[in-house]
Amino acid sequence: MTRRSAMLVSCTAVILALGATACGGDPVTTAGGGDKSLAGQTVSVAGVWSGAEQKNFQKVLDAFSEKTGATTEFVSTGDNVSTVVGSKIEGGNAPDIAMVPQVGVLQQFAKQGWLKPLSAAAQQSVDANYASVWKKYGSVDGSLYGLYFKAAHKSTVWYSPDALDQAGVKPPKTYAEMLTSAQAVSDSGLSAFAVAGEDGWTLTDWFENIYLSQAGPEKYDQLAAHTIKWTDPTVVKALTTLGTLFADKELVAGGQKGALSTDFPGSVEKVFGPEPEAGMVYEGDFVAGVAKDQFGRKIGEDATFFPFPAVDGGKAPVVSGGDAAVVLKDGKNQ
Repeated sequence: MTRRSAMLVSCTAVILALGATACGGDPVTTAGGGDKSLAGQTVSVAGVWSGAEQKNFQKVLDAFSEKTGATTEFVSTGDNVSTVVGSKIEGGNAPDIAMVPQVGVLQQFAKQGWLKPLSAAAQQSVDANYASVWKKYGSVDGSLYGLYFKAAHKSTVWYSPDALDQAGVKPPKTYAEMLTSAQAVSDSGLSAFAVAGEDGWTLTDWFENIYLSQAGPEKYDQLAAHTIKWTDPTVVKALTTLGTLFADKELVAGGQKGALSTDFPGSVEKVFGPEPEAGMVYEGDFVAGVAKDQFGRKIGEDATFFPFPAVDGGKAPVVSGGDAAVVLKDGKNQ
């Protein structure tokens, strides 16, 4: 299932489950098939998406409106979810629902007192349909605040087989081999990597894979829990490792300036679009949806991937990510 179609199915279900909690006005009623009738009500949803991804998510909201009768509004937060949502809460115009891309942000929102616990219907849905770990990730101090609607495998490096064949290299098994292969791709006439530096989350994903493999899971958990500082030698080492790649203008399409003006869909286009500029792009399994839907690539044939390789003798990393829907309080009622 592509990223967009999976989101269409799951997000519609999520908003239906959250509807009784999120929407003001008259109580909602149950319609046929378990859907909620929200005629006459407005549901505002905040999310990180912009550009093509926002347009795709708008299709989700349109489908939700058609199914429920509700009017929907989308608020793009960009990468600064905390700042944007916080300012809207303080201004008394908080959106009803926010799509939170990180467990840490969900916990921050809950501890700030910005969230409402999910409705009984949403909690029953989680208990009945989710593995217990997802309830754990969505809970803070015993209360369930977040309903996860998608997850992704974020340790995949996507590539054009033609680009690697032209360079005479095979998918690498170590990070050092990947840099060697990248140089061969560059020497053959294409940049090695398209990097979506305009979207901060892609850069953190790069770092997380390197850090998990190089420093190990124990250090990774300590850094996530803030029990070690960002000045820890293991962090400095990982950033230095990543910086060596990003500093090489021959390996990154457009150099540093080009990367900083490239968003995620643009990075996929630079590899799988009609005029390729690079041979590889690192990001999660959802790259497949963009490559297939927007550029007609056949996944597994002219668009495929290798696992993010092991760094400095560590184990190959397996990083996953997920987005949770949360219900926000209105600043006027706090």
